[in-house]
Amino acid sequence: MRDLDLKSMRLLVAVCEHQNIKKAAAEEHIEPSAISKRIAQLEQAVGTPLLLRGRRGVHPTPAGQALLEHARTLLHTVQRIESDIAAFQGGMRGHVRIVASISAIAESLLDDIARFMGEPAHRDIKVDIEERISSELVRSVRDGRATLGVCWDHTPMEGLQTLPYRRDELALAVHAGHPLADKSSVRFAQTLDYQHVGLPPNTAVYAMLQRAAARLNRSIDYRVVVSSFDAAFRVVAAHLGISIVPRQLSAIYASAGQVRIIPLADSWAERQFAICFPQLDNLPAPARRMVEFLAARARPEQP
Repeated sequence: MRDLDLKSMRLLVAVCEHQNIKKAAAEEHIEPSAISKRIAQLEQAVGTPLLLRGRRGVHPTPAGQALLEHARTLLHTVQRIESDIAAFQGGMRGHVRIVASISAIAESLLDDIARFMGEPAHRDIKVDIEERISSELVRSVRDGRATLGVCWDHTPMEGLQTLPYRRDELALAVHAGHPLADKSSVRFAQTLDYQHVGLPPNTAVYAMLQRAAARLNRSIDYRVVVSSFDAAFRVVAAHLGISIVPRQLSAIYASAGQVRIIPLADSWAERQFAICFPQLDNLPAPARRMVEFLAARARPEQP
């Protein structure tokens, strides 16, 4: 078999995806006759027909299907090579789409991504960040609609690789005049005698607290449900309820004097976040660099 050229392989993939030579030609900015000639040369090289042409379009033969799968793998490898080589040509270029939970975004993720993008070698990498609930987040990464995700590590992530990210600790936010305000620490059970300010039911924090209350055969009395931790702090400051919040977010609100932050003594109050993604070796170079950078934030020696 003679060497198979990349252009012909790319055209074969385009024809099979469109199931139409004319549409593939328009996408590739080439004449349909030129595609037909390329496919004919491929068929001559492999010694067997690759396409079946009919009234309803073009479809690969069994041999064509086998070659199609190899062609897709080959073209992906070529893209990886181009991406990796670009990293040595004065900077890395690429686009990384990240989906993350409300907790991850509210805490350290945005600061870490800003540090990553601030490095000279990453100045040409574009990053999109979208907030998603954990289950939607995992589906987006698994389906290829997002490059990587960051969420609580208790989220089911079958079919994806994961690496540990940062940890956080949940605490109780109360108004300075609340009966619990003078406590050095509290257990979650003690908070259930008071009205809470909570996040929407589809968030990981809501689900965690519901499970914790169920284990105690209790329920949570939500007076207010808000869409963000920032809003939760504001409602607590207005003395309308108490709220379970990440302790790492509390400094600004606690320093204002209206809100007290009290550690939760329950073991489940400390959480581990994880980065999820498809096979690391198959990620484009900018995405691999982002994953490695974020994973390094989990190490104690990193700021």
